[in-house]
Amino acid sequence: MLIYCVIGVAALISILLSKSHNSMTVISVLQSSLSLGVTAYFILYRSLPVYYLSNRYFFMDHLGLYETLITWLIFLLTSIYASGYMKHLIVLNRFKKENLKMFYFAFNLLPINIMFAFFSNNLALFWVFTELTTLVSAVLIVLPNAKDNIIIALNYIFIASTAMLFSFIGLILLFGLTKNSTGTGTLNWDSLLSIVPSISSSVLALSIIFIFIGFATKSGIAPFHTWLPHAHAKAPSIVSTLLSAVLLNVGIYGIIRVYALVVHTPAARIISVIFFIFGLFTIAVAALTMFSQKTIKKFIAYSSIENMGLILVGIAIGTPLAMFWILFHTLAHSISKALLFFSAEVIQEQHEGLIIGEMSDVLRLQPFSSFCLIIGSLTVIGIPLFPVFLSKMGIVLELANVSYILLSISVILFFIVASAFSVVLMDIFSEKSSDDEDLPVRNATPLTIVLPMVILIALIFILGVFIPQNLNDLLIKIVSQLGI
Repeated sequence: MLIYCVIGVAALISILLSKSHNSMTVISVLQSSLSLGVTAYFILYRSLPVYYLSNRYFFMDHLGLYETLITWLIFLLTSIYASGYMKHLIVLNRFKKENLKMFYFAFNLLPINIMFAFFSNNLALFWVFTELTTLVSAVLIVLPNAKDNIIIALNYIFIASTAMLFSFIGLILLFGLTKNSTGTGTLNWDSLLSIVPSISSSVLALSIIFIFIGFATKSGIAPFHTWLPHAHAKAPSIVSTLLSAVLLNVGIYGIIRVYALVVHTPAARIISVIFFIFGLFTIAVAALTMFSQKTIKKFIAYSSIENMGLILVGIAIGTPLAMFWILFHTLAHSISKALLFFSAEVIQEQHEGLIIGEMSDVLRLQPFSSFCLIIGSLTVIGIPLFPVFLSKMGIVLELANVSYILLSISVILFFIVASAFSVVLMDIFSEKSSDDEDLPVRNATPLTIVLPMVILIALIFILGVFIPQNLNDLLIKIVSQLGI
């Protein structure tokens, strides 16, 4: 914990002392590289879980470090991408140079905040850090274009924070239950695991439902998702990437933790039913809404909602194999969504933010970014030989053991999502102009923008073919530690 604190504090102080954009970029890359390396080392060589402080409010276990690993991986790639991207925004006068220091401070603070949420053994502390991520990410949304984005950011804060009040009520109920049961109340996750089987299942279910509302809002579960498409569409692409590929994982992480508390109690049945309903409803809302989206980033945002619904369905199934695949899906979704936002930004900038149907000569003007957008799309809808296919198939096969009706509904919804992607891709890449003289000037794509996309494509192709043994062992350990 001290190592992470030293790296984070040093990075934030260095940002405040920096005088150039290049130095801020280097600091961001260094912080994410060091933190990523430390996380990988802990996963491979430390005996886990490890608890901190006398009250055990913080801990590191395999699940928290796995989510932290994804966070720092995406943040590293986003930091590299930001070097060329932020310069481009400044040249276009869409970002004020004097706001760079504040932006990079919040940009580097966000993953630190998220990391400590993952390291919170105490659910109340997790709630606090989760709330802080809302404030920090809202700053990142507002800074580039305050006049246009302030309403979006305030809407995001209002919806997320209001929903998190329900979680707060649920935590109070849960604390009261443990106090009545043991005489000493606690919200430490490791302590709750041993206490919840002995407390009232009906009140326990009620507290979990309240907690779920807040965490579901953070993860974009319908009908609490309304903040997400607007925030993703209006935010700079590097912020949209963090929101979709990292921040949504915080809410899902909280849902996994609380589900693990009740999985072996009588309350598990009603909680699973509720998760099934919200999960399928989320997939349906996203699938049926995607066709009407006019901009690429908003379309991708609804794809994130669909994937969060799929993960919730996997949690509701509640088997060890389903949990294994939703953990793998979290990684697959994060890298595919980062690739989609990175490539979509290049294409949108080339066409000055035109709506999907008005773009022309996309393949000729931006062939590499077009290739990345196609690969990202094929990945996220679950085409074979891509990683999301493995996790979707694994979850669907487990769903077949629960209900053929739910299985049929899910398959139909996945088909609708795939159709929506097909329609959008055809609209984007259909050639509407073939005259070379009328071809617009091609925007140059800096190496710092190309490199993260190359790395993401490599990861997608590798994970689509096989799961490395270390990753496989890690996911098995996580499922075992959760007690599922």
